[in-house]
Amino acid sequence: MFGFLNVYKPKGITSHDVVSALRRITKVKQIGHTGTLDPFAEGVLPICIGKATRLIEYLDDDKAYTGTIQLGSSTTTYDLEGEEVNFSDKKVTLNEIEAALDKFRGEIEQLPPIYSAIKVNGKKLYEYAREGKEVKIEPRRVNISKLEILEYDETNRRLTLHIECSKGTYIRSIAHDLGTELTTFGHLVKLVRVKAGMFEVNNAVSLEHIQTKEDVEKLLIAPLKKLNYMTYELNKNELVKVSNGTAIMPSKELPENSLILLTSQERLIAAAKMTKGLLKCLKVLG
Repeated sequence: MFGFLNVYKPKGITSHDVVSALRRITKVKQIGHTGTLDPFAEGVLPICIGKATRLIEYLDDDKAYTGTIQLGSSTTTYDLEGEEVNFSDKKVTLNEIEAALDKFRGEIEQLPPIYSAIKVNGKKLYEYAREGKEVKIEPRRVNISKLEILEYDETNRRLTLHIECSKGTYIRSIAHDLGTELTTFGHLVKLVRVKAGMFEVNNAVSLEHIQTKEDVEKLLIAPLKKLNYMTYELNKNELVKVSNGTAIMPSKELPENSLILLTSQERLIAAAKMTKGLLKCLKVLG
């Protein structure tokens, strides 16, 4: 079994729970996902099965989310699962929000939440937080390519945003930092990942519809459909060499230092790098 699944993770379970469920169904141990979603969040969770787990690093990793922010209070975790610690009666207008959002577009520095899985000195930040220990958190550069207001309930101070961003962006931090910028506090109350690379929410399948190994096999997506790289079709002699991990000289010109997917009859055989006129195998899959 070899390929990708576009799974919809529901609220209330972890990304690891989804992987564990699929391992039970398929009896395949080699299963992984491409990016954790918090338990309270829902949406697209790309799953890699079998040798496809070796392709995770080659998948597009930009994300898109719909996030709902409650203005007027902040929490320890920057989301609805934490303890409320700051409050404000201040109400802000749509124009004030739009003006504040300008500071969050493009490449920005972002401080991750203390309740996150980022490691400092080999220990996860949330472990420091649970122990009540202080730790220095370094800001990370992230890119917010699109940030739009979808809805704003001024009476209840509830704001919904569409966010397109780079890997590693914390939407919880955007909620918290936007509240601070507006001097009214804020925390995330709903999060839906609507896109992860080339995987979109409209095509995601609920776990409820994946009950058997046969269900998984029917839903498997061939890796070539989700990997956005140049391909090179192998002839019979090249296929033998590549299957043994041997470098080959391609029969046509290919861009130097580029990642090339080596195929045979529309089947992915290997990922290779064009180096000094040779296709050198990075990962052999076929």
